[in-house]
Formats: sequence, structure tokens, C-alpha cells
Amino acid sequence: MPSVPLKKAVVKEKIDVREECVAEALRIISQNGLEALSLREVARRLNVSHQAPYKHFPSREHILAEVMERAFSSFTQYLKAAIGDGDPRGALETIGRAYLEFAMQHPLQYRLMFGTPLPDLKEHPYLFARATEAFSLLKEAIRVIKTDASENELTSDALFAWSTVHGLASLTQIGSFSLLGVQELDQRDKAIRDIMDHICRSINSQ
Repeated sequence: MPSVPLKKAVVKEKIDVREECVAEALRIISQNGLEALSLREVARRLNVSHQAPYKHFPSREHILAEVMERAFSSFTQYLKAAIGDGDPRGALETIGRAYLEFAMQHPLQYRLMFGTPLPDLKEHPYLFARATEAFSLLKEAIRVIKTDASENELTSDALFAWSTVHGLASLTQIGSFSLLGVQELDQRDKAIRDIMDHICRSINSQ
């Protein structure tokens, strides 16, 4: 009597549901916008039970906070890598240029960080910590230049530098340079270089 071949057992590859949820949430935002994000949609796209994401994230706000926290973390690491072991006195300009590069290379993460209302930071203290880490890097870069500055002065200078570079990044992201009559790439790059120089000279001269 011929033997009946045994069927191979089908082994389902285990997935890290928490990590998959975060990755899928970012894909949903990228493809369909922030309004499309829900834990039920995450579950549907991952083909898991609709309750599975809730084991890791109590609400939509919690998974959004996780996605944003990771964006801030990547942003801060990008700035730190740019500073590296270079001359601390040049860190201010380096941070400004790295800020612009990150905005251009990672537009979705940039919009999530600076174009999305933040969840309640009291409910998500780790997000608050990540969001302020990059600002602290900027303050420390200014402290190297202005060793006698008070905390209030450092904060004021950092806000001036940050808001100016943020404006540049926003103009770059939405293509407003053309609207302002700055058509050529070399014109735009020169404008960015000049503005970065103005920021550094302004802070250095105070």
C-alpha cells in the first residue's frame, strides 16, 4: 500500500505586532493623510484582529504619539551625526544646515513634527523629551559662542535661529521660492547660505 505523503505543517511567521503597527501607521499617513489613521485601519491592513493594536496602544493618539516620537528621535540623531566631532564653534551653522537637509530628505516626518498638532504632552512625556532634545542641542551650540549668556538669552537666540531656519525649510518644502520669484536652484542655495550667515553673525555679534 503506497504511503501517503505527510503534509508539511504551515508555520506562520511571528511578527512584532507593536512594531508592525507603528510602521503601518506611518504608511497610512503617507498614503492617505493623517485623517485616515485609526487603529482599526491599522489592524485591517495588517490582517490582524481589530483588538490587536489596542494591546499596545490604548488609542489613536497613543500610536500617533509613538510615530511622532520616532520622527523626533530620527531628527535629533541626524543633527547629532552632522555635528559629530567637528569644531564646536561651527555647530550652530552645522545644525541649521542639517535641519534643512532633514526637512528636504524626510518631508513626511518633518510635517509630522512641525505641522501636526502635538498630542497632550502630559500624557506622553517621552514625546516631550524627544521634542525638546533637538532644541537643547541648538542652545548648547549657542552657549559655546556666548559663554556668558543667561538661560533666557540662550533660549531667545535659539528661538530666533530655529524659527528662521524653520521658515526656510517650509519655503523649500512647499515650493514657495518660485512664488517669490527665486527661480534658479543656485539663487535658492545662495539665499539659504546668506540667511544662515546672517543668523550666525547676528548671534555672534550680540
